[in-house]
Amino acid sequence: MSQTIMAKYGEARLPRYTSYPTAPHFGPLEDVAAYREWIGAIPQGERTSLYLHVPFCRAMCWYCGCHTTITRHDQPIADYVDLLQREAELVAQARNGSLNVGEIHFGGGTPTIMQPAALTGLMDALRERLGFAEKINVAIEIDPRTLTEEMAAALGAAGVTRASLGVQSFDPVVQKAINRIQSVESTALAVERLRQAGISALSFDLIYGLPHQTVKSCVETVRAAVALRPDRLAVFGYAHVPDFKKHQRMIDEAALPDAQGRNEQAEAIAQALVAAGYERIGLDHFALPEDDLCIAGRTGRLHRNFQGYTTDECRTLVGLGASAIGKFAQGYVQNAVPLGLYANRIGRGLLAAARGYGLTAEDRLRAELIERVMCDFSVDVDAVAKRHGFDAGPLLSDNATLEALRRDGLIEIDGATLRVDERHRFVVRIAASAFDAYLAAGGRAFSKAA
Repeated sequence: MSQTIMAKYGEARLPRYTSYPTAPHFGPLEDVAAYREWIGAIPQGERTSLYLHVPFCRAMCWYCGCHTTITRHDQPIADYVDLLQREAELVAQARNGSLNVGEIHFGGGTPTIMQPAALTGLMDALRERLGFAEKINVAIEIDPRTLTEEMAAALGAAGVTRASLGVQSFDPVVQKAINRIQSVESTALAVERLRQAGISALSFDLIYGLPHQTVKSCVETVRAAVALRPDRLAVFGYAHVPDFKKHQRMIDEAALPDAQGRNEQAEAIAQALVAAGYERIGLDHFALPEDDLCIAGRTGRLHRNFQGYTTDECRTLVGLGASAIGKFAQGYVQNAVPLGLYANRIGRGLLAAARGYGLTAEDRLRAELIERVMCDFSVDVDAVAKRHGFDAGPLLSDNATLEALRRDGLIEIDGATLRVDERHRFVVRIAASAFDAYLAAGGRAFSKAA
């Protein structure tokens, strides 16, 4: 990677584009009745996704960018699971019919912090109140350090089909610096328990750009991870936003790598994973060649949502839990973020939606352009524009971002087709940002492009 290119683009702070517009552009939701109408308007029989946010952990990892609360006690978690069931009932009332749920994702926090019986009871309640499709995919995020044999068995009994395990780094120096001590052995035990429970589809999360991290330690982490043979790996760059996440102030900024160092770590991880038999997908995912994610990437069916790259083709996402975001044909809805406010609304029999955004026709056009760039590293701007009833000309002409990337040899523009040079993969977010009409109005800190 040219140091000139890295110096020019590597420090750019941009959204990860898991939605468009991004969450900072949502506004206060004055009328929850609109959300209720959106739920009711979901086409009958259409497969729907659910996202359930469980905002509890036993200890704070200092790199964390999620909405979560630290608790040593089980009662707040049990109370929260009750709230999730009550919220599902409120959604069911608004729907007045089945949601035909085909995809479920449990995120956190640490979803497996709840008791095994609570998890199976919650799944039963979701099935009874919202209705499941004949075939359903259920994914859950797991902290391997706290996964018990009983919980692994409960996950299998509840129908979980994929587990995503947080690894981040196996370097003990890095682990101490981020307040997350996790051995290879504890991770391997969690993998064994999940596979014994019948959950064979496993994903690992790795992070680069952490304090004291080196190219060597990144590669050593990859070697230990691939020895456990997960189907997929997601490799994220650490986003240091201490003004937004106060606990990140515990991280020594002087120990963080610069943009060039981050890029070297990312590329070393990618090369090691490819050498181990994994294929690169989009910006930051890797999977074995036979995995559905790889197949979707090859066939143009890859999508991007709040969980990253996905094969989930559901057009509607219903979010349950504090801070959870839902996506509908009409726009986005986000539940109240503070636990107390969320609990108060659900306890009063009200939907917890607090913020939202109504999509315009132009938003839908730009969202598709951004998604295709992020997923395929190319997009036929003219074809997408025509599909939405727009002219491609204004999107490409006088576009300073695209022109700068083209001039530096990082993208090609052939007619109305844009292609990102995959030798410079990190600029894909910059290329996507060229279609973001709201970026200049942000005021929010994002993660670095590299």
